[in-house]
Amino acid sequence: MSLFRIQAKSRIQGPMTASTPSPLTSISLGVPVVDSHSHVIADDPVRYPLAPMGGKQSDWSKERPVNGAGMAQAMKEAGVAKSILVQASTCYGHDNSYTLDCVKANRSQFVGVYSVDTLQADAVAQVKRWKDEGLSGTRVFIAGHTAADHSVRLDDPRSFPVWEYISEHKIPMCVQLRADGLPQLETLLKQFPKAIVLLDHFARPVLEEGAPYAHAASLFALAKYENLNFKFTTHNVRESKEGKSTQAEFCKAVVSAFGAKRIAWGSNFPASAGGLTKHLQEALEATASLTLEDQRWIYSGTAHALYPDLNKA
Repeated sequence: MSLFRIQAKSRIQGPMTASTPSPLTSISLGVPVVDSHSHVIADDPVRYPLAPMGGKQSDWSKERPVNGAGMAQAMKEAGVAKSILVQASTCYGHDNSYTLDCVKANRSQFVGVYSVDTLQADAVAQVKRWKDEGLSGTRVFIAGHTAADHSVRLDDPRSFPVWEYISEHKIPMCVQLRADGLPQLETLLKQFPKAIVLLDHFARPVLEEGAPYAHAASLFALAKYENLNFKFTTHNVRESKEGKSTQAEFCKAVVSAFGAKRIAWGSNFPASAGGLTKHLQEALEATASLTLEDQRWIYSGTAHALYPDLNKA
């Protein structure tokens, strides 16, 4: 693996004034950085027509879209080696054509995650179709999210054939939900212990009261399911320093509970405001208190373990 030297702000002991700049410390991770959660939006709405879930396109995809070439350029500037392009469900729904075309055009840097409607009769066929086309993982975007139909359950028995299929074929499943959807996720973790599951954004837990994060108890209770992995994204980076919470406390809590080998950094670029370089720098500052080994897993190792296609290019 090539050596990436990344600049991140370090925390120092002692008082600092507004005129005192925070020093930059060169952190040699010794591994290529992988962004486990990014999105791409096409320039051509005719070739790639909008079909957002819920019928409403996300504001971010209208205000700050980034196409495949723009993503590659942002990665170059930030020092990110590879990116996992996650289907923009609030833009294209279950039509994964643009994500697929970006991956095909740049397999040395991109792998892709596709969205399917797990409740449809042909859902397994759709999972197989997009996998055979060249995408590496799938995604379900249902429980506990504002853009979703809350009458639909993640653990609906109609979805079970998909969960059986991804378990058998070792296809990673990304799940986006909030805390109220965690009981549904637990049902699936119990029933499909061989499924490889990634929880987007740590389910956006409430952190403002600080450690020991009592409002996130339902999240930490899932630590016993070893097939469950987590994405540490810009949402978590920013929300973990709100109120009484500190980034160091949150990072210590999740690594202690789940282990760094089950956590992968994701920028959520461009859905989260700001450039990719800024997202990575913010994340590195947030995780600065962790050991180098833990950082290597979070920024590279976990993603490579979950998505073997990253190792092919």
